[in-house]
Amino acid sequence: MNVVETKEKIWLSSPHMGGTEQEYVKDAFDTNWIAPLGPNVNAFENAIGNTLGSSVSVAALSSGTAAIHLGLKLLGVTKGDEVLCQSFTFSASANPIMYLGATPIFVDSEVNTWNMSPSLLRKAIETRISENKIPKAIIVVHLYGMPYKVEEIHAIAKEFKIPILEDSAEALGSSYMNKACGTFGDIGVLSFNGNKIITTSGGGALVSKNKAYTDRAIFLATQARDDAPHYQHSNVGYNYRMSNVLAGIGRGQIEVLQDRVDARRKNYEFYKKELSSIKEIEFLEEPNGFYSNRWLSCILTPSFQKREDIRLALLEENIESRPLWKPLHMQPIFSEYQKFIDGTSEALFERGLCLPSGSNLTQTDLYRVTNCIKKEWL
Repeated sequence: MNVVETKEKIWLSSPHMGGTEQEYVKDAFDTNWIAPLGPNVNAFENAIGNTLGSSVSVAALSSGTAAIHLGLKLLGVTKGDEVLCQSFTFSASANPIMYLGATPIFVDSEVNTWNMSPSLLRKAIETRISENKIPKAIIVVHLYGMPYKVEEIHAIAKEFKIPILEDSAEALGSSYMNKACGTFGDIGVLSFNGNKIITTSGGGALVSKNKAYTDRAIFLATQARDDAPHYQHSNVGYNYRMSNVLAGIGRGQIEVLQDRVDARRKNYEFYKKELSSIKEIEFLEEPNGFYSNRWLSCILTPSFQKREDIRLALLEENIESRPLWKPLHMQPIFSEYQKFIDGTSEALFERGLCLPSGSNLTQTDLYRVTNCIKKEWL
């Protein structure tokens, strides 16, 4: 019998329930609040706001992608506009640009955080302005939970008066200079997908210090129904609101957020310690003032071949791992768009691997992973 069939699966990042989710969901059933709106939605939005602080308001939505889509609309992005977007990220960061008929322009990363390079961002903006095209917005990501260079990026955006959509889909629980990720941009985006630090099965949120943005997002997310006794619509709307049932899951999940962050950070420290004898393996360290939720623990290997050797060895042991995100400027759907790159994200993709990082991993699970990796260096 194949080894994969006999050994228990270790997932990259599986959901981890906290214990009270079923109580909130049961309450939704008991009170017949099964519709998209209800007490759980309101309570979940309040809990997110309290967690983030900074006087933000919150709109709970059906996904992080929906939040990016509405966020760009709120920032005035329309057909023919250009949006600068971090290239080293998941495609959902950029797909909503296309929904709106706008044009993505990709910006490479820097090596300290793996996030958008301030110098390349400036170059991209100055180049587009020299060609009489001012970018309408900037999408910057806290990749794998590591904050981007907030002060530098925002100073550039402010200088050129370009709003920032802060993609914090992977960064709930992370912070920069003791301030929560998701609260820096004109609009912030969260994801509660099944593999995230906390989950609502599927879901996301749009957050902003500008309540007018979240109010408008909620209006658009509920089919843009006008205030009338009959169904009347003066705007194109979307079915993007989070359901009261899923928000109940979120209420239970957010109660254990810090526990989940602590567990994932311990995973990272375990990997770093256990693999310290292999000098060829590199880890992404936190710069001073940066605090990562370590949503995924990632390593850099010496080469593409070594990355694949490790990935396939783990797969043979029924352990899920995954290469780092393939940069968007390398994706077939985006390959023809303008890009400002220096090879950083391509090199990271070639050498990088995400290791199992779930908050429900056991010590036995973690040792299975590191023992398998160590064998590749024997």
